[in-house]
Amino acid sequence: MDFVPASERASGAEDLYLPRTVRTAVKILVVGHFAVGKTTFVGSLSEIRPLRTEETMTQAGALVDDLAGIDGKTTTTVAMDFGRLTLSESLVLYLFGAPGQQRFTRLWQDMTQGALGALVLADTRRLEQSFEVMGLLEEHGLPYAVAVNHFDGAPVHPEEEIREALDLLPETPLVTCDARDRASSTRALITLVEYLSKRTAPETVQEYV
Repeated sequence: MDFVPASERASGAEDLYLPRTVRTAVKILVVGHFAVGKTTFVGSLSEIRPLRTEETMTQAGALVDDLAGIDGKTTTTVAMDFGRLTLSESLVLYLFGAPGQQRFTRLWQDMTQGALGALVLADTRRLEQSFEVMGLLEEHGLPYAVAVNHFDGAPVHPEEEIREALDLLPETPLVTCDARDRASSTRALITLVEYLSKRTAPETVQEYV
């Protein structure tokens, strides 16, 4: 599948600016362990060219970043990914992709401030690596949904087995997605937004000024 970021499909400079009608901004985190597809996910959805802070991986990083089972990984996010998605004339969604390595935990913990919720990306080849991320979200009281990102050649398991493996609560949404595909990423994001809308009071949404 040829992946074309949404940012490259932008029609022109007018896409850089929000309509004057926008009054509400919502902050959503996209989190997950190292190399699970967070940068790709944000890039597939963002209507503007996403802010990316990727750096080339070095031999020194190989000592702390587990590349087992990961092919072709040459860069890593060192701060965050940032994208924007306008949902209506009055509502805009800001996506913050957080780095997945443990050494950046303090950074993305700060990013939880003001966030309405989070989408946790997971990989069936490394499900156990999702526990730390979900634990930190629960520690900060941030609601989340889980999206299993599809990787070519990765094992496919029934939903109930994945739920059991991740020890998810019955109410925690679980979906599958392909972070390279805009429509698939959109469905995963809608699942999270619907879940948040059922449990979040309207006054917790930040007013955009």
